[in-house]
Amino acid sequence: MAIVSFDLDPVSISIDLSVGHIAELRIREGGRMLSPLHRAPWVDNPTAGFPDGTPPNVQRLSGDFLCAPFGRNDVEPAPSHGWPANSAWDHIETIGGEGRLTAVFRLQKTVMGATVEKRITLIAGHPFIYQEHSFSGGVGAVSAAHHVMVHMADGGDLAVSPKLSAQTPPDALEADPARGRSILAYPARTADLAAFPLANGAMADLTNYPVAENHEDFLTLVEMPGNPLGWSVVSRKAEQDRIIVLKRPDVLPVTMLWMSNGGRDYAPWSGRHTGVLGIEDGRASASGHADSVRENELNRAGIPTAFDLASQRRIVMRQVVGACAAGQGEGRLGDVSMQDDGLILHFCTGGARKLACDQEFLSGQPIR
Repeated sequence: MAIVSFDLDPVSISIDLSVGHIAELRIREGGRMLSPLHRAPWVDNPTAGFPDGTPPNVQRLSGDFLCAPFGRNDVEPAPSHGWPANSAWDHIETIGGEGRLTAVFRLQKTVMGATVEKRITLIAGHPFIYQEHSFSGGVGAVSAAHHVMVHMADGGDLAVSPKLSAQTPPDALEADPARGRSILAYPARTADLAAFPLANGAMADLTNYPVAENHEDFLTLVEMPGNPLGWSVVSRKAEQDRIIVLKRPDVLPVTMLWMSNGGRDYAPWSGRHTGVLGIEDGRASASGHADSVRENELNRAGIPTAFDLASQRRIVMRQVVGACAAGQGEGRLGDVSMQDDGLILHFCTGGARKLACDQEFLSGQPIR
């Protein structure tokens, strides 16, 4: 498989051009090397076998990738999560200078007739990647999401920007006990992430991961209207670090959580895909492409679930992903804010920490 790599201290990144996934992300901090993103255990096994029909995005499951559409592809023929997650990308160019490096990629296929590009920027001294995906032209509408995946060897806690609600879709991810298990109630909805209904009538605290053993679950977090910054931070216990994911809520108004902790018994998962939390910022319905582009529960409430494509239109969606080591005595994260020259992590203990971060990146994503 074609892998291309880029490095600008403190970040190094590799892209799997066969599917456009981030194969590896490494961030240097002092004497430590942080590896914030997940890579499925079968990806690097040359003898791994897959059942017929296993899509490329599962076979090469790594780090982060673009979904367009998100989930079920029931409008334009393509595997689940669309061609951006399942087919080849070309490395167009790498632009460097003045402490920045930008790698540009283009999807070989189109999505609803739109040309899709990926741009990943590294900035010297910043512990983040600045990622942009754009759709140029096309006809119709498409849902889309980034698909960040974090692995925790011994669990961790999740902090997120204020949410209006958390809700599961109508159907469980694994409803057949012969194949796997889901434990959340489907459908269910709550405004309290610390008390989400389980199928057995109990409650789960979604801010602590894992919420149980041997389960596969999915839910959607809806951003609170008016949030200036959407953010998710996973603080990992064993790894002693924090993975930070940022977005602009008006462009990507939902964050979907995929909890994959040994709840699938069939290949290639085979009960070994454990400790994984997907943080999937998007504009989408969890029920697939067709549901995203028609009237649905979310868009009836004023929450957009698709981008409208047009011949003279360019749509841009951006996301910032990075990590830092957890400092001694910092405790749990309480809030995140942006200042002119950095990102501020605010801790429940009253302390704070600043990270170098480009504030302008998220503001510059036109839908025109």
